[in-house]
Amino acid sequence: GGFSVDKATLTRFFAFHFILPFIIAALAMVHLLFLHETGSNNPSGITSDSDKIPFHPYYTIKDVLGALILLSILMSLVLFSPDLLGDPDNYTPANPLNTPPHIKP
Repeated sequence: GGFSVDKATLTRFFAFHFILPFIIAALAMVHLLFLHETGSNNPSGITSDSDKIPFHPYYTIKDVLGALILLSILMSLVLFSPDLLGDPDNYTPANPLNTPPHIKP
């Protein structure tokens, strides 16, 4: 308990930062285990078996098609107009003796 961030504080925070994802993953697995054991709870009591379609292949194909369309749009943007989203300062030749005007010492 001092007023400064010490080596002990950094060590504890690093350990907490390292262990926390494993704790979250373990709790998620326990949650899934209990969900599969007892089943999902439906408080309204209405059965929803009427209008369902299987996840695979319908949603899998839909997701893969969406990813391919997005990838093709990004690839066409990169290949056919690479300067569209670039910063104009990237094309200024480097000069080690001159500091850019937006950088203040």
